[in-house]
Amino acid sequence: MKTTIPAGARKPHLWEAVISLLSLVLGVTISIVLYGLDPQVPMIVGVIVASVIALRCGFSWKTIQGGMVRGVSAAVPAIIILLIVGILIGVWILAGIVPTIIYYGLELISPSIFLPATLIICSIASVATGTSWGTTATVGVALMGIGAGLGFPIPLVAGAVLSGAYFGDKLSPLSDTTNIAAAMTGVDVFKHVKHMSYTTGTAFGLTLIIETLISLNYGLDAGNLARIDQIQTTLDSAFVISPVLFLPLLLVLFVSYRKVPAIPGISLGAIAGVICAVSMQDADYESIINAASFGYEASTNDEAVNELLTRGGLDSMMFSISLIFTGMMFGGVMERTNQLKVVADKVLSYAKSTGSLIASTAATGVAANIILCDQYMAIIMGARSFAPAYAERGLAPENLSRAVEDSATVTANLVPWNAGGAYQAATLGVPTIVYLPFNFFCWLSPIVTIVFGYMGWKITRLDNVDTHSKAQEKTQEETPIDNTDTHDKKQEKTLEQTTKSE
Repeated sequence: MKTTIPAGARKPHLWEAVISLLSLVLGVTISIVLYGLDPQVPMIVGVIVASVIALRCGFSWKTIQGGMVRGVSAAVPAIIILLIVGILIGVWILAGIVPTIIYYGLELISPSIFLPATLIICSIASVATGTSWGTTATVGVALMGIGAGLGFPIPLVAGAVLSGAYFGDKLSPLSDTTNIAAAMTGVDVFKHVKHMSYTTGTAFGLTLIIETLISLNYGLDAGNLARIDQIQTTLDSAFVISPVLFLPLLLVLFVSYRKVPAIPGISLGAIAGVICAVSMQDADYESIINAASFGYEASTNDEAVNELLTRGGLDSMMFSISLIFTGMMFGGVMERTNQLKVVADKVLSYAKSTGSLIASTAATGVAANIILCDQYMAIIMGARSFAPAYAERGLAPENLSRAVEDSATVTANLVPWNAGGAYQAATLGVPTIVYLPFNFFCWLSPIVTIVFGYMGWKITRLDNVDTHSKAQEKTQEETPIDNTDTHDKKQEKTLEQTTKSE
């Protein structure tokens, strides 16, 4: 990871960078775990501590503030997507789209196969569209309702939805994270997908077994059948239920498959929802604006259905947006003032074997998601930091691209203040900490890639180390992380890619 230090500043000491990290991690942990409080204020404290350390190292306030602004600006596309998704969810419930999917889903999916079916459905949707975010906002929201109707704990359903969504996203050549990881390591995207399929397939197989075993504990008894019939009757009395209402969902999946960027693609889905709300549910202007702004408020005779359908709206995303803002401020300061580089270099110094190198890469990807709060920056950081080490040890770059994706891509949604975690929690209506234990695929993936590394399984060697080293050096020179025009252009490119995001 190549950075520049302004004149008059110095490289931070390791202990200084560690103080900054601990101020964030300990503050957030104490706030959430011990007191059940929101993490935003402790995160602001972390930003202050990191800034004080940077000032101590000689960085000017202008440089520190520039890091904050750069960090926040990188998250703007994700924030826009969050706002539009909030509108989409509220409007789709008002239009009867989500109720219709729940209604028919309760008829077609048996509890004994629901969790593995959810995993596979979300995997297929995500592979076809290349987006985990779009999958959870459409198919995922509907499956959450079906799972609740079948009597499954909501966090368990959220874990299955996210496991499938991120499996498909990782292996889809249409995915922006897949293409960024391949580009940052100089690997052909299809070679990257093929090499990644070994670890990803293993993690998915383990997840499928776990979901199947859990799902077998749920069956259709007389009580469940009566409850399902009650939910369907409630939905049928509150909404016009029709197969026509599947069209907006199919529209969003189609435009995602055609690689229409997320912002216009989801906006089209919201517009289609408004049309359905007017034509199918006789919704007026006031009810549409209220649902889009503050979410849909259900008022049926079934409290469980009310709780399930009272959600969405632009206003519901504000908590998640504040998390993203504060997290990206911290990450921006750490990256711009070289504190993150000091920690990464120290981690790399302990990587003596192939297994420890891959483990260090995976650990860095997870840590970068915690610190930088953005999976794209986590991917870029891991790829740039470790590329020379892989080349020096004769390891093909696809080993690096796989380790980066097996960690940075899938763990973003496991961090509450990361853009990925904040988005998924807001979209599915389940706090990140609550669904984390059940998101089997996403925490199994880095473990599996570390095991493959230490066992030497599917590790590709270079035929010509010197040739690759020169090529890798050239790649590093072309993609520096600094405050130059070159970086700004790269950052703009990354931001454009983010709009197609997860």
